Amino acid sequence: MITVGIDVGSISAKAALIKDGELIGSRVMLTGYNARNAGEKVFVDLLAKLGIGKDAVDRIVATGYGRNSVDVADKAVTEITCHAAGAHFQDPSVRCVIDIGGQDSKAIAMDTTGRVTDFAMNDKCAAGTGRFLEVMARALEVDLDAFGEMSLKADRPAAISSLCTVFAESEVISLIARGERRENIIAGIHESIGSRVIAMASRVGITEPLMMTGGVAKNIGVVRALEKKSGKSIRVSAHAQVNGAIGAALIAAANA
Repeated sequence: MITVGIDVGSISAKAALIKDGELIGSRVMLTGYNARNAGEKVFVDLLAKLGIGKDAVDRIVATGYGRNSVDVADKAVTEITCHAAGAHFQDPSVRCVIDIGGQDSKAIAMDTTGRVTDFAMNDKCAAGTGRFLEVMARALEVDLDAFGEMSLKADRPAAISSLCTVFAESEVISLIARGERRENIIAGIHESIGSRVIAMASRVGITEPLMMTGGVAKNIGVVRALEKKSGKSIRVSAHAQVNGAIGAALIAAANA
């Protein structure tokens, strides 16, 4: 059986293909302004990459904020369920997932089968998300991909007190004007994110083993900040960014 999961997020669209319980491949691309087109294109690109025809796919499940715009999908499923399923597939021992995406962050508690037992979500404010980091990177004139390693070189993380993206950007600009090292500012940004996300995750209970998913998981500075604020070790898989799409493909297989 071949199933595909399509996760259309605010910044990137992801697709993953599962064949007989095995992850065969995945694809990531920018969502752009048209979520419908992004969902279709990431699906077509993945099949082309793997050399698989559309007719060979048995079932497709869409997830993410743009899930209802994916016309090729047979069903749309909430990303909470999909991230839990994806994390359980990658590491069955995981009991809690922290997912930081482009415009929201989530904490998910799950049982031994990967079923969601509780969750908390911040989708009202961009602070602590991928979009927040993009704004900070522009203010600092630093490539976002360099944020993680640069923050690890900080000697004294700067204090970023505001939880609002607009006010936090003003704080960062003021720190730059005062001559603060960029490494310290970035570390401070990561610690601000860590405090906000761990406060949210504490509402569902942070139980180890703990996994981080979503595109922000590629930022080692944020991972370390979350570990510092929670006092717990965090696992990051090689497929963290496509975890939701993996979960969607697994749910497609379970309901085929």
